Amino acid sequence: MKRIEAIIKPFKLEEVKDALSEVGVEGMTVTEVKGFGRQKGHTEIYRGSEYTVDFLPKIKIELVLAEGQVAAAVKAIIGAAKTGKIGDGKVFVSAVEEVVRIRTDERGEEAV
Repeated sequence: MKRIEAIIKPFKLEEVKDALSEVGVEGMTVTEVKGFGRQKGHTEIYRGSEYTVDFLPKIKIELVLAEGQVAAAVKAIIGAAKTGKIGDGKVFVSAVEEVVRIRTDERGEEAV
């Protein structure tokens, strides 16, 4: 099993959700987060004063999938989240050792 964490622009969430649904992903966790990468934020002007916005709003999507679904899910995320501009985000894939469904005590891929 693998865990996929994707950091994307907020306005791309629906497109990514739909793309994942098309490849058979049934569940995900979505969190509103703030952060920055190479872009280091940006400056804005509010009531005549310029200020720096260091942490930009992002969306973090988390999925745990069977090995066979990972490549299609990553491809779907990238395809739906890409704008071609700086700040599109990142996708992280890591191994998951154990999953337990609390309600039924199922373990492994059956719990996902």
